Amino acid sequence: MARASRTFTCQSCGAVTSRWAGRCESCGEWNTIVEEAAATSGVAGGPPQLVGKTKGRHIALVSMAGETQDPPRLVTGVAEFDRVCGGGLVPGSALLVGGDPGIGKSTLLLQAMAALGRRGSEVVYISGEEAIAQVRMRARRLGLADAPVQLGAETNLKDIIATLESGTPPAAVVIDSIQTMWTEALESAPGTVTQVRATAQDLVRFAKRHGTAVILVGHVTKDGQIAGPRVVEHMVDAVIYFEGERGHQFRILRAVKNRFGPANEIGVFEMGELGLQEVPNPSALFLGERDGDTNGSAVFAGIEGTRPVLVEIQALVAQSSLGTPRRAVVGWDSGRLSMVLAVLDARCGLSLGGQDVYLNVAGGLRINEPAADLAVAGALVSSITGTPLPRDCVIFGEISLSGAIRPVSQMEARLKEAEKLGFKRAILPTSTARQRPSTGLELTEISDLAGLVANLAAASKPRGREPRTNEM
Repeated sequence: MARASRTFTCQSCGAVTSRWAGRCESCGEWNTIVEEAAATSGVAGGPPQLVGKTKGRHIALVSMAGETQDPPRLVTGVAEFDRVCGGGLVPGSALLVGGDPGIGKSTLLLQAMAALGRRGSEVVYISGEEAIAQVRMRARRLGLADAPVQLGAETNLKDIIATLESGTPPAAVVIDSIQTMWTEALESAPGTVTQVRATAQDLVRFAKRHGTAVILVGHVTKDGQIAGPRVVEHMVDAVIYFEGERGHQFRILRAVKNRFGPANEIGVFEMGELGLQEVPNPSALFLGERDGDTNGSAVFAGIEGTRPVLVEIQALVAQSSLGTPRRAVVGWDSGRLSMVLAVLDARCGLSLGGQDVYLNVAGGLRINEPAADLAVAGALVSSITGTPLPRDCVIFGEISLSGAIRPVSQMEARLKEAEKLGFKRAILPTSTARQRPSTGLELTEISDLAGLVANLAAASKPRGREPRTNEM
């Protein structure tokens, strides 16, 4: 009997090597390489190839100019979830949902499946981590005990697929979670790279063959990335992250990949006693408890996917008692903050080398777009000079290393959202006549960061204060 070949697979990135090593050369992680049996047939390796015996069949090639109908949608009724999915679930698609433990992934999907089941669709919820009794307890707590959702508790993928294929395939299936699934074709333990890749491939194949929308729940690593091989993210049609800070009641559902809708779309939920409640107007919620006359605060008009969102950015600059000043950032990129501080120092003469700097995005939202640069700089300068920004003013713009303010995309959508919420003024980059948005707001256009500092310094003089530059 031929000896089964062995391979060594990194459990962090999925890299395959021919021998064991203490450190993975691909991702740099230590003690993550595990010996596994190499699959020569079946789900992981595919059917054996008969070299030289048969030829491949011809495939049909069609013109790109043909018309294709938009895919139908399974609308769950949870508007924020449907929004992130691009308008609803697409039959035959596969979605991967990731998030920190306890953030509410299972709660959200149970609510979505219950809403879809009440609309007449057949839905199945398979849990590999909880017993049926535990899922039922959560459903009763959420008021979903009467929802027509079929439950199952199993980790053997062969039994799960056989059950789903025994009758009419359901409209949607939730697998919670993919790291608990295993197949008999492989000797490795559940949760390993080989098992996750193989079981995900089988589930995606089932979705395409039977037209069932399959939702896979994935664990995340300490870095916030979905655990397992990155190839799983390429297999599925959409990758969605469920984000949120433990101390905040807000949860953000964010699409980072979507073949059937816009990427970077977000949905906002609020965690309450009866589960997750939708937030149709997140801007009003994020700004609901804002203090108007406090320095170090700026309202940023951002774009998340296709949705304009207004959020408060808070900054505090204080004298440091440490040899190395502290830089604490919540909700923004710390490297981007270092760049803004360097530009303020080099181009505007505001020395912050001996100051502690604290930056916070209120409400638990995480901002990624460069258009927040000017709002962050405005909050910092406001804290340094002790001059509050006007309460009815929004601010946005990208800062370059030269100190120039660059225009950003979708300026008109940002301003319309601000006008809808009662704002009267806006500070934004200088734009050409073609780029200038039509709005009823009073616009203050600035071309460089020194102009923002000059405006705030001029506003502080009537208050009897001299702007301080914190020079050492």
